[in-house]
Amino acid sequence: METTTKIFGIRAIIEAINSGENIDKVFLQKGLKGELFTELEQLLRTKKISASYVPVEKLNRLTDKNHQGAVAQISPISFHDLDTLVTSVLESGETPLFLLLDQLSDVRNFGAIIRTAECTGVHGIIIQKKGGAPINGDTIKTSAGAVFKMPICKVDHIKDAVYHMQASGIKVVAATEKASATLYKTKLNTPCAILMGSEGRGINPSILKIVDEKAKLPLLGEIGSLNVSVACGAFLYETIRQRQIDTTVSI
Repeated sequence: METTTKIFGIRAIIEAINSGENIDKVFLQKGLKGELFTELEQLLRTKKISASYVPVEKLNRLTDKNHQGAVAQISPISFHDLDTLVTSVLESGETPLFLLLDQLSDVRNFGAIIRTAECTGVHGIIIQKKGGAPINGDTIKTSAGAVFKMPICKVDHIKDAVYHMQASGIKVVAATEKASATLYKTKLNTPCAILMGSEGRGINPSILKIVDEKAKLPLLGEIGSLNVSVACGAFLYETIRQRQIDTTVSI
């Protein structure tokens, strides 16, 4: 399944960006030079569009057309504004629940997380503009279409989202094995945002320094970590469990 539209050719990508197309990511050929190529690079920086420099073989796999050293992916969704989304959730009277993803790289993990987030009533997912998995056909398929129902925001850096949550009265809880407290000792029935790290390195240490709380899942076997989408599901469903208990007690 591949529903993400690709644009190939330097001039075509420049025109697409200038016309307002929702470009998700651009792949550029390593070592390529030229006036038009430089113009594209400058435009990508100005518009803060994620770009990766790759070997020509990678571009050839993305398309069999004459790509001229540049291939762009158009996102199948429109991204939400973070401030607008947070404000609307706060005004709704519901207890906010957000998900922050620190440069998740696997599109299938991303899709699985989006699916679980939609099932657990997450109000929005926040990702970083650069360095993370794109939303492509595999993401859509793994999410079972949830990507079209889940508000997703992009920020320049995940730190921006952490600070925004904290300024809005929303606690940021990092899921990390470096925590001393387990998930089950962590209060999640208040406004909160759960922060998940990437598959390889986890959460960036500089971000861990600014979160409100850290929590881990107990691991009783010999393997030291869980798949990030599985861990995310455990955190989200513990959040729901705590919130449902509160609802039952209040009734």
